[in-house]
Amino acid sequence: MLFASFGFAAMGAAVKLASQLYSTSEIVMYRGLIGTIVLLLVVRHRGGTLRTPFVGAHLWRSLVGVASLWMWFYAVSKLPLATAVTLNYMSPIWMAVFLLCLGWWSRKNHVEWPLLVAIGMSFVGVTLVLQPAIASQQWLGGLVALVSSVLAALAYLEVRRLGQMGEPEYRVVFYFSLATAVVGLLGALLPDSSGHIGFSAHGWYGAGLLLFIGVSALCAQMAMTRAYRVGKVLVVANLQYTGIVFSSIWGMLLWGDRFDWHVWLGMAIILASGLAATFYNTRNTARGAAVSKTDPIASEL
Repeated sequence: MLFASFGFAAMGAAVKLASQLYSTSEIVMYRGLIGTIVLLLVVRHRGGTLRTPFVGAHLWRSLVGVASLWMWFYAVSKLPLATAVTLNYMSPIWMAVFLLCLGWWSRKNHVEWPLLVAIGMSFVGVTLVLQPAIASQQWLGGLVALVSSVLAALAYLEVRRLGQMGEPEYRVVFYFSLATAVVGLLGALLPDSSGHIGFSAHGWYGAGLLLFIGVSALCAQMAMTRAYRVGKVLVVANLQYTGIVFSSIWGMLLWGDRFDWHVWLGMAIILASGLAATFYNTRNTARGAAVSKTDPIASEL
């Protein structure tokens, strides 16, 4: 999970750099295309199969996952990297909201008041983090990042369900990468605000960024999927928040990002609220069963 968090933070930094050269749809397309090709080659070499009995589940996971990814890439291009990443890490809070509402609707679970407090405090943190964005007329990027976190929560729930049904992680990541490439291509073929249709020209710098985005995303996603499948859920989910730290460091090194005290306070509140929500979501979840045979794709990465 630490490797996955570092990889996603590095990918976010590369996305922000690439957004100066390519449209969001192009970055999404190349990110998915690179992952699809690499994973397809490795699966074929290892003798794996891409046939799945869970077509509907993969379609739903890909739909919400690609929408969340596109919105997050857009937010990264408009906001400081640490701000965009912090807002994206609201997804455990939304997962808590979904599960809380589901429990209330089915009348199976009683209300966890500490969880409600954590959810409420998280929105206080969002208000603090978004203050500079609103003041600098970047409110749209902040709003898109929040919606992205809602969709990410739905995607994570579906990933967890696929894992519980026995779907191997390489297959989950492959179909998501394939959907990302297709949707990104369709988006890139649509006219932009100036009516231009087509793809941006490549240079060594831009091509290198796109390659890094695809490879780092693939490695990080495989590591994250593997971590959630075989690790202690609570420990894994908490370690995921190190992505905020990694992203803050990237932002300081590459763009000289500096934040006021209330932004740091907001990040800390969101982090603490996410940890509390994760605890109440997973405290009754048993550790994933150990696998007797390590998945060949995961072992390669």
